[in-house]
Amino acid sequence: MTETAFPSHSYSDDVAIIHHADQIVLLVGTAHISRESADLVELVIEQEQPDIVCIELDEKRYQALAKPQQWEKLDLKQIIKNKQLSTLLVNLVLSSYQKKLGGKLGVQPGTELLLAAQTAEKHGIPMQLCDRDVRITLRRAWKATSFIKKGYLVATLLTALWDDTELTEEKLAELRQKDVLSELMDEIGKALPAAKAALIDERDIFMAEKIKMAVGKRIVAVVGAGHMTGIARAMQEDNSNKMEEISSIPPVGMIWHILGWSIPVVIVLSIAVIAWQQGLGAAGANVLYWVLATGLPAAIGAIMALSHPITILSAFVAAPFTTLSPVIGVGHVCAFVQVMVQPPVVKEFETVTADIGTLRGWFHNRLLRVFLAFTLPGFGASLGTFMGGYKIFTSLFN
Repeated sequence: MTETAFPSHSYSDDVAIIHHADQIVLLVGTAHISRESADLVELVIEQEQPDIVCIELDEKRYQALAKPQQWEKLDLKQIIKNKQLSTLLVNLVLSSYQKKLGGKLGVQPGTELLLAAQTAEKHGIPMQLCDRDVRITLRRAWKATSFIKKGYLVATLLTALWDDTELTEEKLAELRQKDVLSELMDEIGKALPAAKAALIDERDIFMAEKIKMAVGKRIVAVVGAGHMTGIARAMQEDNSNKMEEISSIPPVGMIWHILGWSIPVVIVLSIAVIAWQQGLGAAGANVLYWVLATGLPAAIGAIMALSHPITILSAFVAAPFTTLSPVIGVGHVCAFVQVMVQPPVVKEFETVTADIGTLRGWFHNRLLRVFLAFTLPGFGASLGTFMGGYKIFTSLFN
């Protein structure tokens, strides 16, 4: 019996054919907010009937698409304890931006990825999620980016929320062209080379290796168009030895551990020396100054976030201690307290991606106010650390 040709039909340049060992992979490049991409994905899977469908999703992103009501089960307290609040915020910003653009075209972000899974299920075709855990990706990108570039990255993300760019299917079709995307990736590489490595290059390798591991010879892989060139290249390389490294979060280096503890140790020792040289009264005055210098700006930050009065009090009380510890920040304390005293309701989880794009939404949505309670008191406490440290050092040498 003659085996059916694979692929059995011709497609646009959005579909690349890759041969690896005994596998034939149809790499379908998509725009995550394009109706045309969704239609193409469904068409390719239904016409080709592959052995398996690989999709550019990790388990958490897949569950978010397949079961949007999972918001109701989100344990904010556990997220804060695990210090994953920043990761959640970046996810929400990116999701909000894509949803805003997709709304202009009547297409929800990730529609084509979810449709790939649904089409595979409808035809009894196995499905494999082949992307890296988004939390690992974001934390590797953040860790690899310098302090100054971190500010640039945050500013870029926030600016994107107010971007009123008009997109049509014609513009999306242009964006999917390989030369335009290559130019775009080059620009990202120049501005944020370390972030690009984690966000794009490492994921290209990860997904390529996952596709190679797929059980089947006839494979349809659905990925964002920006990954097509990188995955096609990585499919021809043996990067299996890199998988363990790029699947983990690099530990904090010894230098940063030392620097993290050096400031509190110097502050405490300085106060001890002041007590020995100038007396307990002078030491007590410096301690009081430290409490006020760190506690008041943190409390002001909590007030600016329109936090609950208990959260504001917590900011003032916690800041003098958390600024002397690299283990936990005042922002984590304030966010946790804010969740306890004013927990977000289900409706606010459902509207957060829309609310995040407006100034009013940030202060009216209780979930977003948790992020403000996390950020603003921490910023105030950081300023207070410099002021308090300067006062103690000058007292020490005077």
